[in-house]
Amino acid sequence: MSESILIKNASIVNEGEVFNADLFLEEGKIKLIGKNLEIHNVGLIIDATGLHLLPGLIDDQVHFREPGLTHKATIYSESKAAVAGGITSFMEMPNTVPNTLTQELLEDKYAIAAKNSLANYSFFMGGSNDNLDEVLKTDPKKVCGIKIFMGSSTGNMLVDKKEVLEALFSKCKMLIASHCEDEQTIKENTSIFKEKYGEKIPIECHPLIRSAEACYKSSSFAISLAKKYNTRLHILHISTAAETELFDNTLPLKDKRITAEACVHHLWFTDEDYKSKGTLIKWNPAVKTKEDRDAVLNAVLNDKIDVIATDHAPHTWEEKHNDYSKAPSGGPLVQHSLVAMLELYHKGKISIEKIVQKMCHAPADMFDVEKRGYIKEGYFADLVLVNLNSPWEVNKSNILYQCGWSPFEGQIFKAKVTHTLVNGNLVYNNGEFNETFRGMRLLFNR
Repeated sequence: MSESILIKNASIVNEGEVFNADLFLEEGKIKLIGKNLEIHNVGLIIDATGLHLLPGLIDDQVHFREPGLTHKATIYSESKAAVAGGITSFMEMPNTVPNTLTQELLEDKYAIAAKNSLANYSFFMGGSNDNLDEVLKTDPKKVCGIKIFMGSSTGNMLVDKKEVLEALFSKCKMLIASHCEDEQTIKENTSIFKEKYGEKIPIECHPLIRSAEACYKSSSFAISLAKKYNTRLHILHISTAAETELFDNTLPLKDKRITAEACVHHLWFTDEDYKSKGTLIKWNPAVKTKEDRDAVLNAVLNDKIDVIATDHAPHTWEEKHNDYSKAPSGGPLVQHSLVAMLELYHKGKISIEKIVQKMCHAPADMFDVEKRGYIKEGYFADLVLVNLNSPWEVNKSNILYQCGWSPFEGQIFKAKVTHTLVNGNLVYNNGEFNETFRGMRLLFNR
């Protein structure tokens, strides 16, 4: 059982406001919020003077690689990095090995997380061309959603049969999260560039191969299916200006049937960065132009895009340093997503209130997460304290990902995560971890 904790003098960021108050935490939940709280016999007092207190972040898209790809990462290693970055809950994707395409394989991942995860957890059930019966067995109260790849992925996870997509969208009552890139467009573009360069395609061609057109074609098709069947659709990692026009900002989030996600790397990098970063910033969908980046950020600000996540997808240093055609797509981000967004806050591009809305409140609302994502009495005490003015440099000595590298190496961030609490337990404290606690399985009010 967690000890009682009193957090004093915090600048709390919650529901569009920043205000000074104390928090009393007991039995893993937020018991009291108020000014100058006087609580006797408290287990631990944290003086948060000069610090901002945010709800713990909920990352709705990570790849923690276990089971099957544990040479890249594990649920333990990446949840530890996530907690150090202020992420207290994650939703993990099904393209592990084996792919998470049966209820039994899904529960195997929950069993691993129960033993090893420092953060709270949920796992997506995977959809394929031939597992609809298994998908429809998924419990909406205990599983975050269904994930489908409408663009190539690991193993048997590309869903490219129109009749299968029609069946999924018409019969599935749960949230469907989709990776949208048109496979045929990508194949045609790949053949053009292979004819030109052979096996030595330059990395700068990546956003031309996995093009804006491929993204728009797939996203618009997914949206047309969702509208046809009134499906609850969530499109992941929007990367193009054109796609932002597909989404609505006239409805409150609770009334939306179609939602969208932006990822930190698409809000930070542009195609100019391929010169210096090379395959380290090879993602699917690709990092594209400055105009695309700015349009995605603008869609976050005007609520056409609803959440900010990471698509954390680690590969080894050796794997990423292959030639373009062999280097895998994806990179590690959970340790640095909050501080990267706070860097954009320091640059005047986004408010801290909007960051909290998109990384804490909105994922909780969108997935109907039970009693998380807000600083409210009665809610689980998932909390993060940040010092907005404590500069530090990302380097090999402080990177916690098992893969040991970051696309942000050499970057100096002004903000630093100082404390992270998960279910009322102080799991991370100024670089030190308390690993005696484990996260909880997320539950959903559905």
